[in-house]
Amino acid sequence: MFSLILHGRRSVELQKWRNLRVFTVSIVQNAFAFTNSFSSTTAGDVSITFTVSYLVKSLGLTTRLAESISRKVSFEDKANADSVLKLLRSHGFKDSQISTIVRYYPELLVTDAEKSLRPKLQILQSRGASSSEVTEIVTKVPAILGKKGEKSISLYYDFVKGIMQGGESSSKCVDLLCHSLAEGKRQNKMRNILVLKELGVPHKLLFSLLISSSQPVYGKEKFEGTLKKVVDMGFDPAKAKFVEALRVVYEMSDKTIEEKVNVYKRLGLSEVEIWAIFKKWPFFLKFSENKIIQTFETLKKCGLVKEEVLSVLKTRPQCIRASEKKILDSIQTFLDLGFSRDEFKLMVMRYPNCTAYSAEMMKKKFEVLVKKMNWPLEALVLLPAVLGYSLEKRIVPRCNVIKALMSKGLIGSENPPISSVLVCNDQIFLNRYVMKHNKLVPKLMAIFTRERVS
Repeated sequence: MFSLILHGRRSVELQKWRNLRVFTVSIVQNAFAFTNSFSSTTAGDVSITFTVSYLVKSLGLTTRLAESISRKVSFEDKANADSVLKLLRSHGFKDSQISTIVRYYPELLVTDAEKSLRPKLQILQSRGASSSEVTEIVTKVPAILGKKGEKSISLYYDFVKGIMQGGESSSKCVDLLCHSLAEGKRQNKMRNILVLKELGVPHKLLFSLLISSSQPVYGKEKFEGTLKKVVDMGFDPAKAKFVEALRVVYEMSDKTIEEKVNVYKRLGLSEVEIWAIFKKWPFFLKFSENKIIQTFETLKKCGLVKEEVLSVLKTRPQCIRASEKKILDSIQTFLDLGFSRDEFKLMVMRYPNCTAYSAEMMKKKFEVLVKKMNWPLEALVLLPAVLGYSLEKRIVPRCNVIKALMSKGLIGSENPPISSVLVCNDQIFLNRYVMKHNKLVPKLMAIFTRERVS
């Protein structure tokens, strides 16, 4: 057994999974017998801002969650979305359930309520489902509303219902969805999905595994061993990282994992640190030895010494995905903007992601933050994370409000600290810079949301 797993088993953090491990073995045994100009507003900006405002007001979502959803789908008129929400509510869906559905299947908001959504709900009801059963199952697996055709919708509905109810119906439904597989693979996939279900893996993750060609659910003995290792390492079956770890461990032999661990150890990481990074981002072990060493050496070209590179990897292991060219281009971009090599080094240490953005995007943000707002370079060096904020959704709207207040002499002639303006969430920003100016609130809100006031 490779040393990473041995260490994982010794970790105190795994104590809470002791009973779960026993339970897992039992289950397996049984189953086996993500503004070019400072003041300009594009149509896309308006659409995104409208969508965020709509989601917050109509469904009570947090601004952060609404912003996340708006990256996937946006609209400028509420008529269609209103129709969707009205239809769902008329079918018994509570706002909390609709919020969950929209979170995982935001495309629903731009679906034609009458031509697309209503027929799908009718198909579900035609399966003999009660209103409560339909709302529960669609909430559990919102992607079912993305299926086309009565046969496909019915098939997936029956699967989810069967999984939720358990027993013989689960096996029949999984068997039906795996009908195109060879007998051996079909039996393995049926058994493994049911094992994961019993272990507590959420329906939406089971659903994604079932309809994918993912190798972990095709195996037999290897699946059993992989599952035990992942549980032993302390991954929570209810979280997506559990499935990520299952994929990674399943696709690599013990020898390969041991070799990857040894590469990181030779670079200076301890087994404890490697295990902690793997828990944070399982794909950490998927990279080749050449890629790992190349990224390590490229980060040194940013001015970092060995210990600092290790610190960056522990803080943001995803930076290992960046190509050598992207990191070197990033260095030149920051030097061209006026930062020194030492300043760039500090920025990478504090916010490794600053090496991941394009030169074009960094120049746009620099134009607003430094040239338009006159914040000094030192402010960005001290707080480089602001470079990761959305230009359209956070930086420009807030800076426009600050400029408006300064033009009226309401907050002095100097900018407030960059952290005070950009680091806080929307509600704190509005309370701090908008709501206290009673008569100006409508105009300031219009500036903030980039909507016109007549």
